[in-house]
Amino acid sequence: MREAVVQLEGMTLISAAATLLLILDPFGNVVMFNATLSKVPAERRRKVLLPEVLIAYGVLMLFLLVGAKMLTFLGLQQSSLSLARGILLFLIAIGMVFPNRGVQFGGDEDDEPFIVPLAIPMIAGPSGIAFLLLLASKEPDRLMDWILAVSLASGVSAAILIAGECIARYDAREACARRKN
Repeated sequence: MREAVVQLEGMTLISAAATLLLILDPFGNVVMFNATLSKVPAERRRKVLLPEVLIAYGVLMLFLLVGAKMLTFLGLQQSSLSLARGILLFLIAIGMVFPNRGVQFGGDEDDEPFIVPLAIPMIAGPSGIAFLLLLASKEPDRLMDWILAVSLASGVSAAILIAGECIARYDAREACARRKN
């Protein structure tokens, strides 16, 4: 009988899920999600958030299952992805330094976000995709473990992001209480 946590070459199902959860950074994304969805009416936020989380899950699973084959077909290597990730981060940094002249990645401010920037790159970003490509290429025989790890990490991340408004309110109350003391 197979043990619940199998360790082959150092990475277990639980450690893969925990690492991916840290890479997805749901607590760090709560602030960005709340800011991005601030103009969306409160009753619509969960309806906007749920498809975003599902799309991000689909993108992560797509890259886990066929990412290496897709990169080979396109003639790309991991070094190419690293270079592209650096260029993207540079463009984002320019946009932060020069907000009026920087590169704009979104549409009108009144539109509800769809896929960009919430699903991709905030949830299913380059780091998460690179981690999954690494897992799938190093131990392809453990694909079911990696599918479970992605599902577990995505589920926990989704729960945290959906409860994000409550988390932000609780954090604000705690900060106010500390200021009063």
